[in-house]
Amino acid sequence: MLAGLWSERPDLSARDRMAVETALVELVDNVIQHATSTTTIVCRLVVRVEGDVIRAELVDTADPPDIDTGPREMPDVFAESGRGLALIQALTTTFEHERSEGRNVWTLTRAVNS
Repeated sequence: MLAGLWSERPDLSARDRMAVETALVELVDNVIQHATSTTTIVCRLVVRVEGDVIRAELVDTADPPDIDTGPREMPDVFAESGRGLALIQALTTTFEHERSEGRNVWTLTRAVNS
């Protein structure tokens, strides 16, 4: 999926591509690990480049998460968990969550060549 987008946009730096890929891996991992629901959870991921911004939207059908996407600090180097959201924030320009029509909508952006 991302390989196709990257091949269409060879002007995107390796740094920007890796930052978005890493942020998405962390986000998907968090949804898989922490999402709850009484039914099957379905996810949809859309990634596109809009002008000078890479934008990704992950929509899932899980229950609303008890999460704050506000600014975070990296945990202590010896902490065994808790880096996911802080890492996403460090790698992206914006990271937001909203609940819409019974779904979680996670949106992240990264300004190109930032």
